[in-house]
Amino acid sequence: MASRLKLVLSRARYAAIGAAIGAGIGGLISRRYASTGGAMGALAGATIGEKRVSVDEFVEEVKEKGPGKAVAADED
Repeated sequence: MASRLKLVLSRARYAAIGAAIGAGIGGLISRRYASTGGAMGALAGATIGEKRVSVDEFVEEVKEKGPGKAVAADED
């Protein structure tokens, strides 16, 4: 449950950041492009947020195993 909540919050945070950046860039071009840029930025941000959490979990898993254990598993 905690990992699911972490994924949802990460996705929401990056979506909000992406929407703000996209809307800002779109607003420089035209007022109409601000909403489109915000939507596209939110989509990109949500995707990045989801991938980042899965990568962070993988890195933590590798750190727990340690370098010696990872090499021993490859030798089998």
